[in-house]
Amino acid sequence: MILFPAIDLKDGQCVRLLRGDMGQATVFSDDPAAQARAFVAQGFEWLHLVDLNGAVAGEPVNGAAVDAILRAIPIPVQLGGGIRDHATIAYWLERGVKRVILGTAALEDPDLVRAACREFPGQIVVSIDARDGKVASRGWLQTSEVKALDLALAVECAGVAAIVFTDIDRDGALSGVNVDATVDLAWALNTPVIASGGVASLADLQLLLAEEEAGIEGAISGRALYDGRLDPQEALALLRAAREDS
Repeated sequence: MILFPAIDLKDGQCVRLLRGDMGQATVFSDDPAAQARAFVAQGFEWLHLVDLNGAVAGEPVNGAAVDAILRAIPIPVQLGGGIRDHATIAYWLERGVKRVILGTAALEDPDLVRAACREFPGQIVVSIDARDGKVASRGWLQTSEVKALDLALAVECAGVAAIVFTDIDRDGALSGVNVDATVDLAWALNTPVIASGGVASLADLQLLLAEEEAGIEGAISGRALYDGRLDPQEALALLRAAREDS
C-alpha cells in the first residue's frame, strides 16, 4: 500500500481545506516546491497534487506551481483539478505528470475518460468524491444524484488505472477515514482504490492495511502530515513492514 502525501494548491500556496470549503483554507506553505522536496526527503515515493482553483474554474490555474514541483522532485506525481479535456490531459502528461486525475470530467464526459484510457493506458485515474454516497463535482460545489458505486463501475469499464475515493465529510476534518465505505467500494471493483478524506493517524493506515486485499492501492493524507498527527517515518515504516510480510 502506498501513502500519498497531498499538496493542495490554492492561489499558489500549499493549503488544506475543511470538507472542501474554499473559504476554510489553512495555509501550510507559500512554497509548494519546497514542500514537495520535503516529502521526498522524508521518503515518500509518490505525490498527490490538486489544483483547487482549477477544480472550481474548470481549467488549470496553478500551473506555475505544478511546473515548479515537477522540476523540483524525482518521484512520480498524480495531478487533478480542472482537467476536463484531451488537450489538458496530454499537456500535463507531456510535462512529466505520471497520472492525471479526472473528477468532474468522469461524471460529465464519460467519452473523454474512455478515449483518454485508450490513448494513455495506465495514466488515467478517476476521483470519486462522495457526499452522503452521491458524487460531487466542480470543486465539490455541486452534488449529483449519481451514486459513487455506479460511477465507479462505469469508469472501471473504461479502463482507469485507479479510483481515488473521498468521503467529503471526512476530508480535512481529521475524523478518521471512512474505512467501511472505501472497502465496500474496493470489493465491488477490480480497479485499485485509493482512500482519501480523513486519514489522520497510524491507526487509520492499520485499518486500511487490514483490508488491503480488497484492492486498496493506497491512502492520501494531507493535514495530518502537516500538523504532525501522522509521523511520516512511522507511517512509511509500517507500510514497508507490511510489504515485507506479504
